[in-house]
Amino acid sequence: MNTAFQKILQTSVRQAASRRLPTASCRSFHATTPKATTIVCVRKDGHVCMMGDGMVSQGSIQVKPNAVKIRRIPHKGDDKEHQGTIVGFAGSTADAFTLLERLEMKLDEYPGQLARSCVELAKGWRTDKYLRRLEASLIVADATVSLELTGNGDVIESHDGILGVGSGSPFAIGELRQLFPFFPC
Repeated sequence: MNTAFQKILQTSVRQAASRRLPTASCRSFHATTPKATTIVCVRKDGHVCMMGDGMVSQGSIQVKPNAVKIRRIPHKGDDKEHQGTIVGFAGSTADAFTLLERLEMKLDEYPGQLARSCVELAKGWRTDKYLRRLEASLIVADATVSLELTGNGDVIESHDGILGVGSGSPFAIGELRQLFPFFPC
């Protein structure tokens, strides 16, 4: 991946994180809180880049600035480092890892069919009594497609190759759409 492309994406994520709306004055530590995650995925000319800000918050306090919210799920039998599925998540970490495990099972069940695996995961997420309560959003990408999965049962493929989840994603997506024609690949 071109380093200029990655630097532009990093700058967009940082700027989106700095633009988050301030919270109203909080009376307690856990009062109405802003969520603090931005995950974006950009696909252009056969290249995919996914980045996140790594921010973790408890209430209105930023607890950790460098969490790893992007994971790679290797395809069974692939030894290549750059093969597999990339997953970025926003929301509750425990919920996201539960969904990540379920996605791995679906990918094993439908190898090489990311879209079908995501639709099956969304069906289960929407209909299962336990999964329905999970609060997380995922962005999933492989060599052919990038998808956003939500708890509402949505499986969304972007029309322009740019996806984002988290509270800072509207800002990052807006900036990336402005810069997209200038991305080198």
